[in-house]
Amino acid sequence: MRDAVTVAGEIFGLKSIAAYRSGLEINTNVTNNDAEDGLRQTLIAGKPVRIANKNLIDYIFLRSLEVAQSYDLPMQIHSGFGDKDLDLRLSNPLHLRAVLEDKRYSKSRIVFLHASYPFSREASYLASVYSQVYLDFGLAIPKLSVHGMISSMKELLELAPLNKVMFSTDGYAFPETFYLGAKKSREVVFSVLRDACIDGDLSVPEAVEAAKDIFARNAIHFYKISPANSVINSHSNLSQNLSGDLDIDVSLVRVMWVDGAGQHRCRAVPKKRFNDVVVKNGVGLAFAVMGFSSHMDGPAEGSGLTAVGETRLVPDLSTLRRIPWNKEDEMVLADMCVKPGEAWEYCPRDVLRRASKILKDEFDLEMIAGFENEFILLKMLKREGKEEWVPFDSSPYCSTSGFDSASPVLHEVVDSLHSLGIAVEQIHGEAAKGQFEVVLKYTICTKAADNLIFTREVVRAIARKHGLLATFIPKYALDDLGSGSHVHLSLWRNGQNVYMGSGTSSKHGISTLGREFMAGILQHLPSILAFIAPLPNSYDRLRPNTWSGAYLFWGNENKEAPLRASSPPGTLDGLVTNFEMKSFDGSANPYLGLATILAAGIDGLRRHLPLPEPVDTNPNPETLQRLPASLSESLDALHKDDFLKEFISEKLLTAIKAIRKAEIEHYTKHKDAYKELIHRY
Repeated sequence: MRDAVTVAGEIFGLKSIAAYRSGLEINTNVTNNDAEDGLRQTLIAGKPVRIANKNLIDYIFLRSLEVAQSYDLPMQIHSGFGDKDLDLRLSNPLHLRAVLEDKRYSKSRIVFLHASYPFSREASYLASVYSQVYLDFGLAIPKLSVHGMISSMKELLELAPLNKVMFSTDGYAFPETFYLGAKKSREVVFSVLRDACIDGDLSVPEAVEAAKDIFARNAIHFYKISPANSVINSHSNLSQNLSGDLDIDVSLVRVMWVDGAGQHRCRAVPKKRFNDVVVKNGVGLAFAVMGFSSHMDGPAEGSGLTAVGETRLVPDLSTLRRIPWNKEDEMVLADMCVKPGEAWEYCPRDVLRRASKILKDEFDLEMIAGFENEFILLKMLKREGKEEWVPFDSSPYCSTSGFDSASPVLHEVVDSLHSLGIAVEQIHGEAAKGQFEVVLKYTICTKAADNLIFTREVVRAIARKHGLLATFIPKYALDDLGSGSHVHLSLWRNGQNVYMGSGTSSKHGISTLGREFMAGILQHLPSILAFIAPLPNSYDRLRPNTWSGAYLFWGNENKEAPLRASSPPGTLDGLVTNFEMKSFDGSANPYLGLATILAAGIDGLRRHLPLPEPVDTNPNPETLQRLPASLSESLDALHKDDFLKEFISEKLLTAIKAIRKAEIEHYTKHKDAYKELIHRY
């Protein structure tokens, strides 16, 4: 082995899979005789030879560590999950403590692979205590879920110094996993470091340096790779050239945000300026824009927002996407900042992130969300010399012929969403004329809101491409059914759905946590409506017997309930996996809407609110409270309810209330003005 190392000159380290055979509880006193006995037993066992004898493995491990140390080579050690026949308990890196404490190996360099998942916290501790321990989170990315990748990465960084964590594009089974690892690792590291900046753990410049350490400098230092090495230089040049080649056909980047009235807006900048300036410093935007209403591009009276002052639209690079219907452009969602790294108190995305953080910090929970997006396809007709938008067709609910007629549009919508990394679970015709619904797969609520914005953009753009107009307006025709953006919600902890009941904590198939969370939402629902049904037109949809939720109650699989406990196919009998909120519609700002839902749910958890008994029949108006029948009533409820003060700044609340008041006044005076909303939503 020593000769091989000397001759090769290109060996950068050794690797051990002891964790996958006999475990990491290495006996530092194992002798040569012990190893020989182990070898004899292995050979006697016959072929195929599989080394599983602990004494033999421990001996090989220690001698390999000595060789690595003598040649100043690091040792990679598999830990945590891996081969299906391992004993996961024995792959915990804490078992290696005897080796780490042994002075014979104190000058070794050890890196635990695969984030040591699910022992990431233990590995982080070891890296913080022992100078010779480093961490690598390759293979954990992309093998884990998005939630798992992010949480594991955060656990690694809880104690481990930033200069001891690195990434390798480790893959398995298929070459595509190496590509996915490289792609997902950047998204995950960005998400984790961004949160660290928001929490105040890092400044933006520190986060930038941390990313450089994680993806390059730590590995160069650990493996003692010379930066002057020609291989490194050629790769670096290739990377730069490839980046340039990829960007050369991108003309503009749309920097997008959603205002207080739920309208999508953007500013487009040339790609070079985006890279050179906007990524770091953002794009300027007048404060007043967050006070715009659905009928006027000017701040609502009393919003507190004027022409004085400017925020910065700082792109969230984890959301940067090539536009499927216009390959020359990209789009990216932006955070509103006072300066890079410091959120503006009116920023909707930051409001949702902060509410999510409170849920995580206080209860170790995450809210998972999945949206069902209803929209109406309209076509242009000329009647008596006038152009008029009318429903695409009159086919009934889930009509096969209706689907056929819209198939070119729907196929392109699904393909475009998939190209953006958004999973579609279902798409079908709905009950109103020209109405369809696209159902998105559930994910962590912050990402679900991002996905909803991209979905609306896709649907409208693809419809335009086919000469149609797609609208998410809550009530296109007053004599027909409306369009909602129903959201399915659940609570998760450590990758497990803890909203769903189990054992003695279950009632109605829902856990205690789930019932308290729902109870808070139910109690504050009249106020929440001002955020999730923000237009006067929204309340034309929220009528009895329209499956939209007009009364204050919840029910098991009751389509008339504003909160519907849901048990999709495959759920064990008697259990509930999520609940649906029917009132959410396509004119809502999803960040603010989900944030208010979170705030109400947290209030329910804090006060251990009891959930009333379900109503599993058609609602009786004589025994149930009517939910607000107008935006005015919902706004009145919001004025009387102070549960949001911890979650949304007083200034932003003032602006939202002013916008809602302006909407009420305008649409009261102009009864037919809602018809113009098809061009805004």
